[in-house]
Amino acid sequence: MTDDNLELDQLFAQARQQRPALPDDLAVRIQTDAEAVRLNRMKPAPGPRPALLERLVRNLGGWQGLSGLVAASAAGVWIGFSAPAFLPDPVNLLTSQETAYFVADLGYDTSFLEITE
Repeated sequence: MTDDNLELDQLFAQARQQRPALPDDLAVRIQTDAEAVRLNRMKPAPGPRPALLERLVRNLGGWQGLSGLVAASAAGVWIGFSAPAFLPDPVNLLTSQETAYFVADLGYDTSFLEITE
């Protein structure tokens, strides 16, 4: 080996022998952090996730909110099918066979009806 390598090996050996001391405040902070992590891991695991229907009912305000929503929906359907006299009846609009076709702005040009070969 060369002299540079021997000198470098001696410096590494000396560094291995002389370990720096850990400052007291750093050791206390490390131990405090480790204790906090240990206590967080001791917390009980969360329970099972609630079912989809249960979460939906809870987000709508519980069974009271859900019953109000059902009552309002039923009232809307009832009002929609038994409309007041001054409104058109939606059932007749859906089932009526009477249709009117309007051809607007064609003028007297009927060339679109001719078959060209």
